[in-house]
Amino acid sequence: MADLLSFPTWFPIKIMGTCSEDFAQSVARVVIRHAPDFDPGTMEMRASAQRRYLSLTCTIHATSRDQLDGLYRELTAHPGVKVVL
Repeated sequence: MADLLSFPTWFPIKIMGTCSEDFAQSVARVVIRHAPDFDPGTMEMRASAQRRYLSLTCTIHATSRDQLDGLYRELTAHPGVKVVL
């Protein structure tokens, strides 16, 4: 099957999880492992109305499908992450 993306490309990843003190930092560490040039200062954050959940958007400079697959696998295995889009 042909890849729908052409690389390299800027690729936003939405991560939703439980709101905790270190959630954003721990997600940023995972993203940096797979995309070393990711700047955590560009991470967009939005808390739910009752502050139970936090939505993060990390836009990376994706270089391959394998890179994205590895990142998605590690993010979905993270204990605080509920959804990765």
